[in-house]
Amino acid sequence: MSWHATDCRAVSCLAAQSRLAERGFPCPRPLTPVVGVGAPAVHAEESRPGGEPLRGNSPDIAARYAEVFARLMAELADATVAPPLPNPRWVRWDHTDAGTWPALDFLDERDQSAVPAYVVEAADRARTRLLATELPCVLGHADFEAQNLRWRDGELWAVHDWDSLAWQPEAALVGAASGAFSSESPPTLAPVESSAAFLAAYEEARGHGFTAEEREIAWAAGLWVAVHNARWEALHGDPPNCGDAVRLQAGERLARAGG
Repeated sequence: MSWHATDCRAVSCLAAQSRLAERGFPCPRPLTPVVGVGAPAVHAEESRPGGEPLRGNSPDIAARYAEVFARLMAELADATVAPPLPNPRWVRWDHTDAGTWPALDFLDERDQSAVPAYVVEAADRARTRLLATELPCVLGHADFEAQNLRWRDGELWAVHDWDSLAWQPEAALVGAASGAFSSESPPTLAPVESSAAFLAAYEEARGHGFTAEEREIAWAAGLWVAVHNARWEALHGDPPNCGDAVRLQAGERLARAGG
């Protein structure tokens, strides 16, 4: 996500990242404030090289990612920063633009007929469920993917991509992570059973179970990220990695979402 010098997202994201680094969470420590360089905004952070992605999408791997996400969310719970809005486009189901998708010129100018009808239908139903909740929003990492984490000797070494923080219900952020945790490039959607394992491990690590509504919101959010990625694939003529997964999994995920 691009930052701009006057963008409050940049300031909030950097403040949260600084707080976690100061408390010993494994992430790069910011070294400078956000400054404008023309239109973009930049900052410097300490180098934290090394480590390898933890690859795989099995339930066991999902549980390991979920434990990290629970730790991350616990650390962010008392961070006092302005909500980093607007949310990243892949979790921006709460937009107020016309239609299903958030308005993005670089996507909207493409031929929308390339997007399969089943992707649009799944997006509509997932978004309807997400907008129906009144769960409170919290701060969380919205791009919790394998490509943004590094591990050394089986232990977490670094979490990157702190400009992708979002302001959404906890269950929605967990759900988004449960579907995307195994993604490198291109993005993928985890198997249903692995997303279920992620949610269960997260609840155990946090020490409290989700309500029925929270579980539904989690499943809807995980699907929304996948349909966003499926639309991107279709509009760019890319192989339908997420598109195929949505076609196969949307029915089950929507059933679990109550949508």
